[in-house]
Amino acid sequence: MINETRPTSNERFTVIKMTIDRDNLPKDLGQCHALIAELAQELETKERRLQRVLHQLAILLRQRYGPRRERLDPNQMFLFAAGLVEQDQDLQPPPPEDSPQKEKQRSVHGRQRLPEHLKRQRIVHDLDPQQQKCPECQSALRYLGQETSQRLEYIPASLYVIEDVCYKYACPKGCTVVTAEKPMQPLEKGLAGPGLLAHVAVSKFADHLPLHRQEQIFARQGVRLSRSTMCDWMRQSAELVKPLYDELKRRVFLSKVVQTDDTPVNVLDPDLPRTRTGRIWTYLGDQDYPYTVYDYTPNRSRDGPDAFMGDYAGYLQADAYAGYDKLYKDPDREITEVACWAHTRRKFYEAQTSDLMRSTVMMAYIRLLYDVEREARKMKLDGPGRRALRQSRSVPILEDIKAYLLQEKPNVLPKSVEGQAIAYALSNWAALIRYCEDGDLEIDNNGAERSLRGIAVGRKNWLFYGSNNGGQTAAILTSFTATCKHLGVDPFSYLRDIFERISAHPANRLEELLPDMWKDTQTATT
Repeated sequence: MINETRPTSNERFTVIKMTIDRDNLPKDLGQCHALIAELAQELETKERRLQRVLHQLAILLRQRYGPRRERLDPNQMFLFAAGLVEQDQDLQPPPPEDSPQKEKQRSVHGRQRLPEHLKRQRIVHDLDPQQQKCPECQSALRYLGQETSQRLEYIPASLYVIEDVCYKYACPKGCTVVTAEKPMQPLEKGLAGPGLLAHVAVSKFADHLPLHRQEQIFARQGVRLSRSTMCDWMRQSAELVKPLYDELKRRVFLSKVVQTDDTPVNVLDPDLPRTRTGRIWTYLGDQDYPYTVYDYTPNRSRDGPDAFMGDYAGYLQADAYAGYDKLYKDPDREITEVACWAHTRRKFYEAQTSDLMRSTVMMAYIRLLYDVEREARKMKLDGPGRRALRQSRSVPILEDIKAYLLQEKPNVLPKSVEGQAIAYALSNWAALIRYCEDGDLEIDNNGAERSLRGIAVGRKNWLFYGSNNGGQTAAILTSFTATCKHLGVDPFSYLRDIFERISAHPANRLEELLPDMWKDTQTATT
């Protein structure tokens, strides 16, 4: 009566096909009930499968065509979470289009004043002698004043050649010959000077300009520089600043709190007909050590971050990647886990397609937590002040969130999208509420995620790393460009100076070349 077909190896889901002989239906009531139960179970299974597929399709369509920001309409919160909205006055509908707040926002747009440090060329426009007479009575016109306007012009960057001429002197009696020494160069016997090396590095790793496009730009200036040559320059430049990179890394892991995250990158493999997937990891120091360090690994094995962090002891804020569990559980490491509320919110945001009401209630709760953080930033509280504010405002909200999750957990299917979001939050609960224990901790891991945005933009341009060595070169040089960006330092000026000086700089004073200390030195000398 009922035939079952087993799934093939190419099918993603288990497919059970039931065939009912309508001419030979069972007469017994018990058999009919069993058949109805089997049909109801199959229907429920297919419905869950259909909802899962529709959920995945909605996520893919949003990623492909929808907005990137996980924004929620405040009016929607009023619809599903009116009780929560009353707890916080900041959760109000957006102001009308003609409100004073909107007018104030519009007024900031327009032509901005040009920076004073830019070089200015004054061009005076005067009347011809014949035009300086009145056209009616031919009397000489009197000078009244002037009108001044400004326009911004651009002069293309240019290459130039430096000739190092070393004079030679010889003893008239033939005893010796002495040649003047030229300054040490970044690349021994290399063609590129420190400025050119800095330009290529910043263009690729900060501005995401692939080497083949830079090759075309240089060709327009009449200089042929192959991408393979520039690639070799970047490798040698990374080797040159490797000691400084190690110092940067050492100082990051002196931080009380380190944020980390990772992202995939394509890597060429000569043994494969296609690229394979490597990983770029970011490690973000705290306010006392404001550096960003990247590391490259050929895969996402936990051995990569385990080896890179060495003997670090402190708070580690990351997503719920299982590879970190060994670090948290190792009593010798003394690493304390801090979870990310942004990742938790994303789980419920994506669950809107299957359970809009519960997802919206949870996002409204999380919104209240972030309102407390915004208030702390507005008040410019220090660590103890933030902790006191969180204890008084955030802890009661967290207790309500946990009670709500425990209440709703039995009402959703464990394998549904909403059920998985609830399980994710509850399984990481201790790490999620840890940020309330210390005011130096952040509510989320967004700082580390923002530091990976440049990698995500760059891989759409340069597409892949040429090898594992290329990945490590990128990790080293990107560490300096990203740290400069974080500190408000011009990466080109910094790298040009570092490439020029590091060869002759004392090894025991490398900290003087770190971006923040370099910035302080430059500020003091100007």
